[in-house]
Amino acid sequence: MRIKNLIIFGTRPEAIKMAPLVKEFLKYNHKFDTKVCITAQHREMLDQVLSFFEIIPDFDLNLMKPNQNLYSLTSEIINNLKPVLESFEPDYVFVHGDTTTTMAASIASFYSGAKICHVEAGLRTFDMTSPFPEEMNRSVTGVVANVHFSPTETSKQNLINENKNPNTILVTGNTVIDALLFSVDKVNNPKFKDQEIDDLKAILEADKKLILVTGHRRENHGQGFINICQALKQIALEQPEIQIIYPVHLNPNVQKPVYELLGGISNIKLIQPLSYPAFVWLMEKSYLILTDSGGVQEEAPGLGKPVLVMRDTTERPEAVDAGTVILVGTNTTEIINKTKQLLLQPDTYSNMSKLHNPYGNGKACSQIVEYILEHSKKLQ
Repeated sequence: MRIKNLIIFGTRPEAIKMAPLVKEFLKYNHKFDTKVCITAQHREMLDQVLSFFEIIPDFDLNLMKPNQNLYSLTSEIINNLKPVLESFEPDYVFVHGDTTTTMAASIASFYSGAKICHVEAGLRTFDMTSPFPEEMNRSVTGVVANVHFSPTETSKQNLINENKNPNTILVTGNTVIDALLFSVDKVNNPKFKDQEIDDLKAILEADKKLILVTGHRRENHGQGFINICQALKQIALEQPEIQIIYPVHLNPNVQKPVYELLGGISNIKLIQPLSYPAFVWLMEKSYLILTDSGGVQEEAPGLGKPVLVMRDTTERPEAVDAGTVILVGTNTTEIINKTKQLLLQPDTYSNMSKLHNPYGNGKACSQIVEYILEHSKKLQ
């Protein structure tokens, strides 16, 4: 009898990181009955990733609603997963990371009696308010999970410190590297056609160093984003030989300060959020990346791109320790100084760009599948 797996995700970052795992499990259809359930916590951006990776969900809860809040979303996910879990009766449910979908799905799966496998387990800032609500989401998921697939030894040790059984923890590297390597190959294939990438080629200046900026974190809303924008404005005006491209998140708390403070500056290009393939292409073309994203801290070093993290804390300390990222917070002066250092000091840039990526070699998904094959009888 085949092992029944249900892989659940709801946002674009989850989809990116779980897509290679879906594809890896599907290679073993004689051993696994694998189905995909999406909550569509993010609808349009999620659909773009599914299309790129050629994944068709078996269950689509389609829960995205206008003015959605964490209270309603959590209850909707739990209630709508109940019939899916009851009809499919999975042996294992795979959830990823730290989203509301992850936390709510892990609770629903615990109620159903399925074994819960947490991919990207053990990340911690040890501050429940930063990032909010992600630190709580991943901590709760860690409490109910039966198997923990940790990206690094540091995240494994966090789980051991929380009294998790070491025999249920496997260090795999991060599945985002699996996704990244697949995606870089695909977007650089001459046969791959993408209108967004063509549009980017049309607006970029080949002779200028490219700084890519992303930002969306709740904890940066307000003065944090004002500080970030003031830093970007000064960098652009003082360094006319560089270009900044900023795909602006759709949240009004992000859009308002960004367009008010950065609109009309000739070497800053504010664009709509990008699809995953276009973003991968743009990362590869970038000289330097400024972000408050978690995933970019893992992906960019895999492409040899230094990262300045516009957050005060990170659940990915391995990158800081390895030197592939630098925490600059939302301090305007710090952002300006570290950016100029990497722009104007070639040796500093070269040393940082050549450092080893602590998040793995792109074989995380194969390790996860092998673990389930080997341990399935013990875990039942």
